[in-house]
Amino acid sequence: MEWQGWFCLALTMTALVVLSLTRISPHVVMMGVMTILSALGILSATEALAGFSNSGLITVAAMFVVAAGVYGSGGVDLLVNKVLGQPTSVRSALCRIFPPVVLLSGFLNNTPVVATMIPAIHAWARKIKIPPSKLMIPLSYTAILGGTLTLVGTSTNLVINGQYQALTGEAGFSLFSITAVGIPVALAGMAFIWLFLPRWLPDRSEKQAFGNLREFTLEVTVDPSGPLVGKTVQGANLRQLERVYLVEVERQGTILTAVSSEEVLHGGDRLVFAGDTQAISDLLRIHGIVASSEEGEISSLNKDRAERCLVEAVVSPHCAALGKNIRDAKFRDRYGAVVLAVARNGERVKGNLGNIYLEAGDTLLLEARPAFVTRQRYNKDFLLINDLDTETPRHERAWLSWGILIGVVVAAGFGVISMLNAALIGAGLMIVTGCCTISQAEKSLDLTVLITIAASFSLGAALQKTGVAEWLAYYIIDLSAGTPWLMLIMTYVVVSLLTETITNNAAAVLMLPIVLEVTEKASLNNEPFIFAIMMAASASFATPLGYQTNLMVYGPGGYRFSDFLKVGIPMNIFIGAVTLLVLILGWPLVNAE
Repeated sequence: MEWQGWFCLALTMTALVVLSLTRISPHVVMMGVMTILSALGILSATEALAGFSNSGLITVAAMFVVAAGVYGSGGVDLLVNKVLGQPTSVRSALCRIFPPVVLLSGFLNNTPVVATMIPAIHAWARKIKIPPSKLMIPLSYTAILGGTLTLVGTSTNLVINGQYQALTGEAGFSLFSITAVGIPVALAGMAFIWLFLPRWLPDRSEKQAFGNLREFTLEVTVDPSGPLVGKTVQGANLRQLERVYLVEVERQGTILTAVSSEEVLHGGDRLVFAGDTQAISDLLRIHGIVASSEEGEISSLNKDRAERCLVEAVVSPHCAALGKNIRDAKFRDRYGAVVLAVARNGERVKGNLGNIYLEAGDTLLLEARPAFVTRQRYNKDFLLINDLDTETPRHERAWLSWGILIGVVVAAGFGVISMLNAALIGAGLMIVTGCCTISQAEKSLDLTVLITIAASFSLGAALQKTGVAEWLAYYIIDLSAGTPWLMLIMTYVVVSLLTETITNNAAAVLMLPIVLEVTEKASLNNEPFIFAIMMAASASFATPLGYQTNLMVYGPGGYRFSDFLKVGIPMNIFIGAVTLLVLILGWPLVNAE
């Protein structure tokens, strides 16, 4: 190889290390890689930016909008309400969850599917007296399995198909090309979940991190004849308290939420603080603060008020406040909401709220104005907004949204029009018919995912152009002694390991040019190898950070990291074995002469 090849290899390894060991977002890393490749002349501007015009990427974006239409019209709720009933055991509950989740995930992006199902299943679990911790991981795993059923089930499949077309000039795969692999794998996976996960998953029905507001909030009153009357919150030194944080003020039956530092205190104001409840004695030592005269009543936060809402939100890996403590992140100013408590690994984090450093997967209990949920519903800072009383779905268009989705699937499945055109027409119809608004369509576009995918194409193109893919292909062939089935296993294992450490889309895009070189040099049928990449990139069960839906159920299920390892590692191994068995038995690995 020339110096460009060795440089690309070093750049690839550096990108993998940065993605694995740092909090730098994948789209930032891949955009940096693309910039370096273009600036050094390894790729021309056209080659570096080719990913942004790739048909697979545009199809992913269009399917986000189609999913938003089904979601915004209440199409998901329609299906859930028809299928969920009154099961009497965990296993019978799982049988009710499997059909709608697999069906939806097969044709929609599974992130909005899981986001919609979490609050519904959480409420349903309480109703049928089954711990949510027994159902949340199965929900995520089922959505992952459903995504393997079709080409549009996950963005990874569409991206691989788009890159395959760009690298080979071939027509690519049809909507149901991978279905022959996905159906047996999904059935086997659901059987595994049904048999083992009810016994392996913890019962955390009694452990509700935010179950009792009195455990982490406290209330005091401003003495009407004290020195604090007429002072601002800042002037009264209530903003710099170390162990507690002022959440809201109740004044003559009105609630002031996300209180400003310049808010003037009135006599009789009832102040609600969050944090270390042991600090009540410190608060009462402040001249002008007295114990609440209504201390025997229900906490004011437990009373329904139009001025505010309580929201549970899961911190996303893309959150702007990640890695910062709540005080330094200026959470109140940034989001217009106040953190009441933080739960991690199923338990509330005690101590000084302001000093808690936020991590991906943390569940926050927020007190906010009602508009907060509307603003944040599609914001990538939070993967889940657990609030059911926000935007009312347009239920009268639910059946219409399903009709549009079915039309997209039928048109693409029977080759009437291309998958790209079917998705674009479907997205347009969702907006024109009012199944989703233009604003919802815009917010549904996950720009970080789209940018990561588009920028990753440049690295894949560079690996092929500089000869790195060819060099690695010969190395893999030598390592496997030219045995086709061993090459297939190595392909699956490498992609699976990469998916657990970096993003699934990046892992797939990096491996595809290498696998294409391997199959060409060894005269192998590339189809089963490409399907192995698709399946391995999606089958990420071992950690909550490996796949977005796993992280979404992490907080609501009250799980610990070890819970995912306990059930996810066996699931990874089992699904890998079934996938490889189906591919080896169902496809010829060697090209016919």
